[in-house]
Amino acid sequence: MKELIKKYKSFIMYAIFGILTTIINLICYEVLYNHIGVSNIISNIIAWIAAVAFAYITNKIWVFESKSLAIKVILPEIWKFISCRLATGILDLIIMYIGVDILSGPSTILKIISNIIVIILNYIASKLVIFKSKKEGIKNEKI
Repeated sequence: MKELIKKYKSFIMYAIFGILTTIINLICYEVLYNHIGVSNIISNIIAWIAAVAFAYITNKIWVFESKSLAIKVILPEIWKFISCRLATGILDLIIMYIGVDILSGPSTILKIISNIIVIILNYIASKLVIFKSKKEGIKNEKI
């Protein structure tokens, strides 16, 4: 059992922090849109910003174990992370705009469906593009 956990550690950690990131995204969206009355798109953008900030920190430290604080590591990581998350964030906005604003679908259900799609795409981007640097020998480089 320990071998399985060790083998799939990054995926398990991504799932745990992905759930927490999704909860942050959903709660922010739900409160802003359904309780405060902020527009769908603005609520979605604010929820996305909160979720992305949380996700970067948790993914960097605990999921992909990119512990370097060197500027030459952090800046490209942040740039790639935000770029990839921006792409999936735009996809989320499109799904929510079409589903809620145009088709008048149930906002919470559509937000959950959109988040599932986004989570899968974000994991792939994080694993293959953003935090691959540890394979390139700069995993724990110091400042």
